[in-house]
Amino acid sequence: MTGALSGRVALVAGATRGAGRGIAVQLGASGATVYCTGRSTRSHKSEMNRPETIEETAALVDAAGGRGIAVQVDHLDPQQVRALVERIEREQGRLNILVNDIFGATKIEWNKTVWESDLEYGLHQLRLAIDTHAITSHFAIPLLLEAPGGLVVEVNDGTTEYNATTYRNSFFYDLAKAGVQRMGFALAHELGTRGATAVTLTPGWLRSEAMLDAFGVTEANWRDALKFQPHFAISESPSFVGRAVAALAQDPQLSLWNGQSLSSGQLATFYGFTDLDGSRPDAWRYLVEVQDRGKPADTTGYR
Repeated sequence: MTGALSGRVALVAGATRGAGRGIAVQLGASGATVYCTGRSTRSHKSEMNRPETIEETAALVDAAGGRGIAVQVDHLDPQQVRALVERIEREQGRLNILVNDIFGATKIEWNKTVWESDLEYGLHQLRLAIDTHAITSHFAIPLLLEAPGGLVVEVNDGTTEYNATTYRNSFFYDLAKAGVQRMGFALAHELGTRGATAVTLTPGWLRSEAMLDAFGVTEANWRDALKFQPHFAISESPSFVGRAVAALAQDPQLSLWNGQSLSSGQLATFYGFTDLDGSRPDAWRYLVEVQDRGKPADTTGYR
């Protein structure tokens, strides 16, 4: 896919780490210019208090073959987002791809009811998950619509089908992910008649920097974590969902996906790309057919 997106301009909002970083780098690998935004820089850490920075992401985009531009932005601040989009228009004159991958919640209270949860932080979590995406879309989409064929990706956790019947571990997290899903649905209705496409996209069990740290492993030896959690065998690198976005952005029939809830595993089967290890993990099918049914971990036929 090298060079296929040369001349295209992308904004990956929330590119500091995880799926956002993976998407930014893979868009760069296809030749795109990628604005990598987030709150964590070399001189300032966000509330997540992690070491990853947007400058690192931009450098990885450059190394992959694209052009990475790091811009510190708090996507809860409308004026900062407005200034970001004005800068993109001034410097590039266009925006072809918008990826909303902003979240950054630090305290997800798993298995707590609404009345047991920390209300102040629960509401903050909703702002991080929903307000950031809405603010960014408000300012960025008018620029994206100036040229036909634009793509908006709402990055979520879970497909519409899975989330519709599965309680996502806590009131506020469940609501946050339902909100992102609905934003993708609404944007598809608003963009479809205007020459652009909106989708919701979920990675599977992501080997993000934080997840690897939680298991005490690295990307190089991630399988050592299987002794703690055997189902981690279905996990995928952030590059996998990145390749999904790059494949979508290159598809001349992109509009056929408008309004759909997609997964990285589903798109890998359709477009033929693989994860870094050459496999195609289909995490959401595995989750339903193996993990949620209490079966022993076995990825045969799922990657």
